[in-house]
Amino acid sequence: VDLMTDDFDIVARYQGGNNAGHTVIIDGEKFVFHLIPSGILHPAKTCVIGNGVVVDPEALFEEIEELQKGLDLELEGRLYVSNRAHVILAYHKALEVADEGSRGDERIGTTFRGIGPCYEDKMARRGIRIGDLLDAGRLEEKLLPNLHFKNAVLEKVYGAPRLDSGQILDQCLVFGEKLKPFVTDTVEFLNESVSQGRSILLEGAQGTQLDVDHGTYPFVTSSNASAGGACSGTGLGPSSIDGVVGVTKAYTTRVGSGPFPTELEDEIGEHIRTRGVEFGATTGRPRRCGWFDAVVGRYSRLVNGLTTLVVTKLDCLDELDEIKICTGYQIEGEIQQYFPAQMETLARAEPVYESCPGWREDTSGVTCEEQLPRLARDYLARISELVGTNISMISLGPDRKSTIVLEESPILPEILA
Repeated sequence: VDLMTDDFDIVARYQGGNNAGHTVIIDGEKFVFHLIPSGILHPAKTCVIGNGVVVDPEALFEEIEELQKGLDLELEGRLYVSNRAHVILAYHKALEVADEGSRGDERIGTTFRGIGPCYEDKMARRGIRIGDLLDAGRLEEKLLPNLHFKNAVLEKVYGAPRLDSGQILDQCLVFGEKLKPFVTDTVEFLNESVSQGRSILLEGAQGTQLDVDHGTYPFVTSSNASAGGACSGTGLGPSSIDGVVGVTKAYTTRVGSGPFPTELEDEIGEHIRTRGVEFGATTGRPRRCGWFDAVVGRYSRLVNGLTTLVVTKLDCLDELDEIKICTGYQIEGEIQQYFPAQMETLARAEPVYESCPGWREDTSGVTCEEQLPRLARDYLARISELVGTNISMISLGPDRKSTIVLEESPILPEILA
C-alpha cells in the first residue's frame, strides 16, 4: 500500500481496527500503523479511516502523536475519520478479556483490543459511533444504558469488576473534542472524490482466511477482510472498484488458533519465522509458519475477484534446499482442490505437496526480474498458475525500495493509471 500510494490521490482503510499491524520500512526506519492508512507517509496524499473500521480513540491518538513527533507531519486536512465508524470503549476490551479467558482450550486467540465486542454492538444496534462523541446529550443517552448492561454481564456472567460509568462518559467527551478536527462524512467525501476523477486505494486489514464470512470460522476476525468489505466499509458502490490486488507471502502464516494444514512445526518452520521476522506487529506473538497453500490462494482469488497478485518475502526462502507447495488436500482418502467450509473437515485435511528445488542464492539485492535465480522464477510461475492470476509485484526485503514491479504484467500498471 505504501509503495502504491504514489499513484493514487487517497488511501482509505475499510475494516478492522487496531488489531491490525501494518509495518512500513523506509530507508531503514520502521513505522507500524494500526488504524491510520499506510499511505500517510506520503505528505501530499489524503488518508481516510472509513465507516467499516472500529476505532479505539486512545490508539488513534497514540499513532497521531508518534507521527507528529517523529516526522512532524501535518495531519489535519489530510486525515479524515468517518462519523459513522464505531468506537471501541473500555467495556469492549474488558468483555473480550473476560470472554476469551472463559473459553479455555477453545479460545479464538484474539488480540484483546475489543474489536469483536465492538462489532457485536454494531450488529446489535447499540454501538457508539464517532459522530455520537461530538454530541454530549446524545452520547450520554446512548452510553449509560450500554454501561448498565455491560456491567451486569461483566459482574454476573464473568465475575469481573464493574466499570465506572461517569469516568467512561467523561473520557468519551474528551475523545470527541480531540477527534473533532478529523471527523467528516467520509461516504460523501469519497464518492465526491470519485466524481471529480480522483483515484482511491482501498486498504484492508487481516487476510481472507480471517474474513468473518469466508474465513476459517470461528477462528476469524469480526469483519469482512476480503475485497467485498471495501464497499460496505467505505460507502463506495461496487462499480467504483476497477481492480483488486491480492497480497500473499511466498509462504503461509497464521496468528492465533485454528486449523493450518501446511504448518511446519520443525526447524524449517522456525527458520522461516526467524528469517521473516514473523512476530505480530500488534501483539508480538510468534506467527505460525508453513508452506505456500495454493488451495487457500485459489479460494482467495475467487472470493476477492483478484485482478493481480503481489508476492512478498520471497527472499525468506533463499537458504532452503527444497520448497514445497500445497496443491490439494487429502480428506478421508479423497484428494480435493477446494477449501472446506467446516473447520472440522479442514482439521482432518492432509496437504498434498509438490516439491520445488530451492535456489540457494541471495535475492535481497535483486532489482529486476531477470536477476532472479531461474528456480525462483519457476517457483513464482507455479504459484501464479495454481492460484490462477498473474503476479505483478515481488518484494525481496522489508524496505520500500526492495520491491520489483514486473513490466511484463500489464494489469497492475493499468490499475495505477
